[in-house]
Amino acid sequence: MRLLITNDDGIEAPGLLALAKAAAGAGHQVLVAAPHREASGTGAALTAVTDNGRLLLDAVELDGIEAYSVAASPAYIAVLAALGVFGEPPDLLLSGINRGANAGHAILHSGTVGAALTAANEGLRALAVSLDVLTSLPGAATVQEAFRQRDGEVLHWDVAGALAVQLLPWLLEAPPRTVLNLNVPDRPREAIRGVRRAAPAPFGQVRMAVTEAARDFARITVEVGEDSPPPGSDLALLTEGYATVTALRPPAEDPGLMEALLVVEDLGDGEARGRA
Repeated sequence: MRLLITNDDGIEAPGLLALAKAAAGAGHQVLVAAPHREASGTGAALTAVTDNGRLLLDAVELDGIEAYSVAASPAYIAVLAALGVFGEPPDLLLSGINRGANAGHAILHSGTVGAALTAANEGLRALAVSLDVLTSLPGAATVQEAFRQRDGEVLHWDVAGALAVQLLPWLLEAPPRTVLNLNVPDRPREAIRGVRRAAPAPFGQVRMAVTEAARDFARITVEVGEDSPPPGSDLALLTEGYATVTALRPPAEDPGLMEALLVVEDLGDGEARGRA
C-alpha cells in the first residue's frame, strides 16, 4: 500500500518516525510529510506559510524514508496529499503517533485527528494513532508537568506502531472516507490487555483552565482532567489497560435532527416558511 504519514508534533517527533518505520517494516510504500514545527491543537485548520505564493517542501533525512518538512498544518498536508502534491494520492493516510491520547470529545481540537478527518473529507481512508502517556501519571496536575516527568523515558512508540500496522489491511478494505482513531496505553505489548472498540468519552483527557485574568490579559493552563469517564468509553478503557479503536466520520448533515427542528417548505419568496 502507498501510505502518506503526517502528524501534529512536527517532523522531528519520535512518534512520527516510529509509525513510519513500522509501516515500512511491514512492506508498505511510505512517504512522510509533516509540519516543520509542532502544530498540536490545530484541529482541521488549513494554514500554511508561503513564499510568493509557493508552499516550500523541504526534503529531510528520516532514517532512509522519503520525507518532507512542510510549513503547513496537518490538515493542509492531508489536502495536499489528496491533490497529488506528493505523487499519486495514497491508499491510506496515517497521522501520528501523537504524544498523548486523543480520546473523548476533545478530539475535535486534535491536529492528529483533524488530519485524518480532512483526508476522509477528500475521499481517502485514514488512521489517527496516539500513545497515552498521561494515564500512568495520576499525580500530575498539568500536562506540562506530566510531560516533564516523562522526559528521558523511553516511551512505547513501537507498540503503538505495531498495533496501527495490524489495522491497515482492514482499513484498506473499508469504504472510502473511513476514519479510525487508535489510542494505545504506554505499556509493553504484553501489558496491554487487548484492543477494544470504544465510544468517545463526553470529555477529554485534559482541559483548559484560567489561572489568572485581567482586563488586558489572561493566563491559561492545560490541566489533566480528574472526572471519571463512563464505563466502556475510550478514556475508561485506556485507564484499564486496553488499546481503543473508534470509528469517526467527517462532518455531515444530520437530517434526522433537521426534520425534528424545522421542515422548510418554500424559500422562493425570500421567507422560510415551515412547521415546527
